Amino acid sequence: MSVRELVVLGTASQVPTRHRNHNGYLLRWDGEGILFDPGEGTQRQMLRAGVAAHDIDRICVTHFHGDHALGLAGVIQRINLDQVPHPVTAHFPASGQRFFDRLRYATAYRESVELTEAPVAADGVLATTASYTLDSRKLSHPVESFGYRLTEPDRVRMLPAKLAEHGIAGPDVGRLQRDGALGGVTLEEVSETRRGQRFAFVMDTRLCDGAFALAEGCDMLVIESTFLDEDGRLAADHGHLTAGQAARVAKESGVRHLVLTHFSQRYSDPEAFEHQARAAGFEGELTMAQDLIRVPVPTRHT
Repeated sequence: MSVRELVVLGTASQVPTRHRNHNGYLLRWDGEGILFDPGEGTQRQMLRAGVAAHDIDRICVTHFHGDHALGLAGVIQRINLDQVPHPVTAHFPASGQRFFDRLRYATAYRESVELTEAPVAADGVLATTASYTLDSRKLSHPVESFGYRLTEPDRVRMLPAKLAEHGIAGPDVGRLQRDGALGGVTLEEVSETRRGQRFAFVMDTRLCDGAFALAEGCDMLVIESTFLDEDGRLAADHGHLTAGQAARVAKESGVRHLVLTHFSQRYSDPEAFEHQARAAGFEGELTMAQDLIRVPVPTRHT
């Protein structure tokens, strides 16, 4: 059975705390693992969470502030040390190529794994696989930042009652699916579209069109909520969201499960973020991210 879940490795903004490591998030999507924003300490958090270097197929960096990228050096070297048997692709803002180069070659090591660099320069599709399309949108932050979104292809689901009504069974079902019509019956008459799952990852940003575009119709949205609403001016000045603003993005975009993370060390009570998200009107499933928790992606719509 396929596994789709978020493994939270770190949730701290700017500096780690006693209970929160720098950022790090692994999305398990069927047989593939996508590592988002590996901050300092990610390699150790992987060990604590039971995540191996072999689990990583793709790395997505939103921007090159230290709490989102300083762990790259260790993760890349661990991928090589463990001789991961498959190629790994890294996405990151093209404007930060010099930072990626420095982190990739921060110290001497033996390269044994094919690491493909795929910098992001603009909004659009980055990769298409059998199980998802990965695309990016530019966000609003003091340094160039991109958010990421996975969209599973829509599938066609056959309706048994409709098939029986038209007397279609056995091998004829496959012929209908393959040809689109059979004996005057079209595929549309006996099937329905099953919308693919959608996941979005939105880190450091102010409210902007890109954040809403990424979140639109998502089954799960992982989004920063660095500040509480009363510190909205600080959030805007530093290019961040408040809990209420993050919830607004989720509410207006029809998100099913909202995961808030990237909390400033100035706050000690995570429940305050939950209260403000609910006060902003978000009524779906809500998770306050904590280090080392696992959050299942909601099941598909039936």
